[in-house]
Amino acid sequence: MLDETMQALAVQPGGRYIDCTLGGGGHAAAIVERSSPGGQLLGIEADPEALKVAEGRLAPYKNSTLLVNDNFVNLVNVAIRYDFMPVHGILFDLGLSTLQLESRRGFSFLTDAPLDMRVSPNQEVTAADIVNSLSESALANLLWRCGQETDSRRIAHRIVQLRPILTTGELVRAVEEAVLGRHGKIHPATRTFQALRIAVNRELEHLESALAQAVNLLGFEGRLVVISYHSLEDRLVKQFLRQEAQGCLCPPRTPVCCCGHRPSLKLIAKKVIRPSPQEVAANPRSRSAKMRVAERIQA
Repeated sequence: MLDETMQALAVQPGGRYIDCTLGGGGHAAAIVERSSPGGQLLGIEADPEALKVAEGRLAPYKNSTLLVNDNFVNLVNVAIRYDFMPVHGILFDLGLSTLQLESRRGFSFLTDAPLDMRVSPNQEVTAADIVNSLSESALANLLWRCGQETDSRRIAHRIVQLRPILTTGELVRAVEEAVLGRHGKIHPATRTFQALRIAVNRELEHLESALAQAVNLLGFEGRLVVISYHSLEDRLVKQFLRQEAQGCLCPPRTPVCCCGHRPSLKLIAKKVIRPSPQEVAANPRSRSAKMRVAERIQA
């Protein structure tokens, strides 16, 4: 959704932008090109391997870019450290990159690899730690809460029976045995892998924190653009943007406003933006992408 992203960010010459999920640097390169002359970009990437790829891709723009190995949960601290505020636009392109899916860090169920799933090697807890330490009920709750897995109890029960589970192949076999006979459009292990990845990297809580920080970094009429890839992320983004676009948040029938909340954003696209059929045909992984856009207003 490169063209849609540039349009949503309203990239302009001389603007300052933050790419909170730098990845391979594709969006970042387009932002720098369209914001020249005078544009500046701060790129944040938690995965050091992805950062190296982005550094190579963005080498021609080194005078206009600042690339930082950090997690976007520290967004405000990074911006303050480098005196990069206020900004004209902030982008979150959530989900896994192709580089991560093809790595041997356990993100994909299509390749047998150590059950890791950490975006950054500095993180302490791996997917194997979670799978082999949680109680059966806690594991079932995690699979339901973070993966919306309807067979979470059966899968958790089988995992506990087969522990220790140390590789993605072993986990896939446990899931397939637990849901034997289940058919559907997606692989039976998809939701289990999603749940573990979210838990390992604390994705939802980090996103919730970063969105609030992003609003405070945007200048007047600055754009906030978020691309999500599953319903849990999209629901969180949707609720956050709607809340920040309205005034009083007091319960209905409250006679006098007690919260004092004032809108900080306005919704630019009231409906979710999806990739074109042409892009989905060329890149099937984009089919689940959902973009939401908001603009900073004066409080």
